[in-house]
Amino acid sequence: MPQLFQGFALVLAISSAIIAAFGTPLAPRTTCRKTKVAILGAGTAGIIAAQALSNSSVADFVIIEYNSEIGGRCRHTEFGKDPNGNPYTVELGANWIQGTVSEGGPENPIWTLAKKYNIQHTFSNSSLVDTFTQQGRKDYLTKQEEFEDAYTVVEQDSGVILTENLQDRAFRAGLSLANYKPIRDPEAMAWEWYEMDFEYAQTPDVSSQEFSIVNYNLTYYGFSEVNQLVYDQRGFNVFLHGETATFLKPNDSRLILNTTVTEVKWGKSGVTIENADGTCIEADYAICTFSVGVLQSNEVKFTPSFPRWKQVAIETFQMGIYTKIFFQFPPDKIFWDQTMQYLLYAHPSRGYYPIFQPLDIPDFLPGSGIFFATVVTDESRVVEAQSDELTKSQILAVLREMFGADNVPEPIDFMYPRWGRLPWAYGSYSNWPPGLTLEGHQNLRANTDRLWFAGEATSQEYYGFLHGAYFEGRRAGEKIAACVQGRGDKDECCVDTADSGGEKGQKHYEVLKGTTNEEEYGAVNGWYVTSFQTVGWEGGGG
Repeated sequence: MPQLFQGFALVLAISSAIIAAFGTPLAPRTTCRKTKVAILGAGTAGIIAAQALSNSSVADFVIIEYNSEIGGRCRHTEFGKDPNGNPYTVELGANWIQGTVSEGGPENPIWTLAKKYNIQHTFSNSSLVDTFTQQGRKDYLTKQEEFEDAYTVVEQDSGVILTENLQDRAFRAGLSLANYKPIRDPEAMAWEWYEMDFEYAQTPDVSSQEFSIVNYNLTYYGFSEVNQLVYDQRGFNVFLHGETATFLKPNDSRLILNTTVTEVKWGKSGVTIENADGTCIEADYAICTFSVGVLQSNEVKFTPSFPRWKQVAIETFQMGIYTKIFFQFPPDKIFWDQTMQYLLYAHPSRGYYPIFQPLDIPDFLPGSGIFFATVVTDESRVVEAQSDELTKSQILAVLREMFGADNVPEPIDFMYPRWGRLPWAYGSYSNWPPGLTLEGHQNLRANTDRLWFAGEATSQEYYGFLHGAYFEGRRAGEKIAACVQGRGDKDECCVDTADSGGEKGQKHYEVLKGTTNEEEYGAVNGWYVTSFQTVGWEGGGG
């Protein structure tokens, strides 16, 4: 079985009662365990869905989790050593609180939880960027202005596409129409990567123009343009452990850890989950929080097979990979400018080790010597397929081009995850491809009979973001609580199926058209806010 990374202890020994293990594996039994609601996955969406059920006085549920602890793709590990020989904690997955709150506007729920649990974080200032080429340090910040001028044109064009029901296109086409064509300019390509791939984990060529703009605006104009990088030594997912402790007791039998789901049998009367250890669970309803990568992988069998409208949605949406490659250098041999948060590298091959972030800077982890590179999707697959030693040697060669061969020492520790090879993740987060309409995405989100879906990928507005998983988990939990208690819409809940006739479940589209009418942007298709709000944008209104 592929491993997340070499030499990494999955569970930190944390001395907080909040972080205690809440569940134990389910012992094999000859008959299936029965419950009202089964939640597949204990990441952000799964935990928040369970909390929503509990808050609605639905206590008869179980959470089934592949790993030995909760957290999903919000995951950390021990790395390196401090001067006392104790390991540091670094984030392998989600690392930022993206968009916080602006006066007069809504508050990002992850920001709310970060304050509740006193999570340590620092303002991530994307303007503090040092730029390099193969010949060393070189100032090419003018490339930022060129990109941002083109982005403004693309942003305005996207508003026209949405409101006038025009055909979507690749973000690359939008940039080209704005006369931004960086293909033969390594410095421009590096800056474009910094502005696009670094956010979406995919290139502009395979990203929707319309919905990439929507996605950015709803978070950064809707909440705020502030990003906070989390460096809390308890781990970012301390907020999930804390929220779990509000509705599960230690060793609660409703949390089933270390359990691999192999088959999900769904229908109008309920859902049965078969596990690799021979156990099974029968539920009136189930919430599947598997990533798009897992749904695409056939790692889990769904019986019956999904209807074509559902399978098309699953295969159409994208799963990106976001790989952080960690180094610890001797703290007394730091070679980077400690006033800078980002180091951007221009190479003729776009995306080749383009960005570095030192954590050994003020307000982060000073004195740690920790420093990490980031690659995404295509380059992530390359480094996942090669040895750690080869990846390390390639990056050291780049750093020695940037800073000089004599200035970059050998690291004292090195590690990176392989998200694209994990059978419970198969990637980091989702991305919206060109041409997929709102209705097409609603098909990803919609339930099939009593099997519901939730996660960052099912969020129309916040796909790819941690708060997207939060909102979708809460939505699914509240909807199913209403179903269980007889308060929900009978068709959505698949109640009285023999008598009422017609289509059951949430709104879905068996025939997809090429565009989306403006009136379709509403709650029935998962659209709850306007993408034209500018509360969080410094240049916007109220």
